Amino acid sequence: MNATAPAATARVARIGSIDDLQCLARRRVPKLFYDYVDGGSWSESTYHANEKDLARLCFRQRVARDVDKIDLRRRILGHSCSLPLTLAPTGLAGMVHADGEILAARAAKAAGVPFTLSTVSICSLEDVAKHVGGGFWFQLYVMRDREFVAALIERARAAGCGALVLTLDLPIQGRRHKDVKNGLSVPPRITPASLLAMLSRPAWCARMLGTPRRTFGNIVGHAKGVGGTAAFAEWVSQQFDRTVSWRDVAWVKRQWGGPLVVKGVLDADDARLAVDAGADALVVSNHGGRQLDGAPSSISALPEIVAAVGHRTEVMMDGGVRSGQDILRALALGAHAVSIGRAYLYGLGALGEAGVTRCLAILQDELEATMALCGLAELGAVDRRALIGADVAHSRQAARLASIASAAAPGTQQAVPSNEETAHVW
Repeated sequence: MNATAPAATARVARIGSIDDLQCLARRRVPKLFYDYVDGGSWSESTYHANEKDLARLCFRQRVARDVDKIDLRRRILGHSCSLPLTLAPTGLAGMVHADGEILAARAAKAAGVPFTLSTVSICSLEDVAKHVGGGFWFQLYVMRDREFVAALIERARAAGCGALVLTLDLPIQGRRHKDVKNGLSVPPRITPASLLAMLSRPAWCARMLGTPRRTFGNIVGHAKGVGGTAAFAEWVSQQFDRTVSWRDVAWVKRQWGGPLVVKGVLDADDARLAVDAGADALVVSNHGGRQLDGAPSSISALPEIVAAVGHRTEVMMDGGVRSGQDILRALALGAHAVSIGRAYLYGLGALGEAGVTRCLAILQDELEATMALCGLAELGAVDRRALIGADVAHSRQAARLASIASAAAPGTQQAVPSNEETAHVW
């Protein structure tokens, strides 16, 4: 054991990027669960736009700027964090790796960044609190059973959660073709195909057999009439609530009483309404491209939302963040912090807790190096000037949108810009 530990540590250290973790996770996680993490809705255009639009933002390289000491710390919802980053809520993390939510929460706590537990996690609120302690965040959906929602909020309070993250972009579930093709359901059903996929990953199977946590710990045994997976499937099908309104957001705020983060905002008007309803922070998000395919990338929606409410609340962003460079790009366009989902799940699937720890270390190293090469020593100095052409592109897009609106007005005849002209600029 002692002889192999240094060798294992050296192997982990050779993992140099999130892409490396992704490749390893693909080999170690059963296909139906890997595809659940790595898939988007419909054509996956929004999923891929999240990454591509970030990559298009070029940095302004600066030299001879004292960057001997770089400070990456940021206060998020009043708490000091080692990085401007949180771990986003992700369903089924405990199926990517046994006890996945506990392992990820432990890695996040050690790294000094917030972890968010999903409502549809495998490990329960109480389980995570028992193994990690309080302070982690909890993500909530407003479901039809408001009594159950109120009970969840109370359980989050009892577990010592530091913030409640209310996800609003799931009145119905987006069509995810990979999940349909793989026969992945909620809860996952054992079929010949899914069993074969699991058996093809023997190490994963061994870990899953060694844990009792294989169902939805926050729901099974807590929601009325949901004592097993069969009843859970029926319950879920009835709980998507298309009637959710800003009144419900205000109700959640009253029930919770603590810091409230509203997640799933892509529109400036919605951002204003969220703050009016009591949001202490927003997450600009398209659900990782897993809901409305054809929606704008998160980074392209960010500047307008920051302009609308950034002076009133903390604006975070998720979607497509795969590197420390992506973190700096989002901060330069006004994000207070970013959230990562797939990036840390790749680490979790690859190496469990050690993989999440390595993911966070990679992002920290890349952010520090990029800041140094951009001549930036502290996060407070990061703004649009860290990027080349960001303001120009934003102004150009505004002009083109105005042109489109003018062309659509009665009695006007103006050429409408082509898709190629208006794509990927903001």
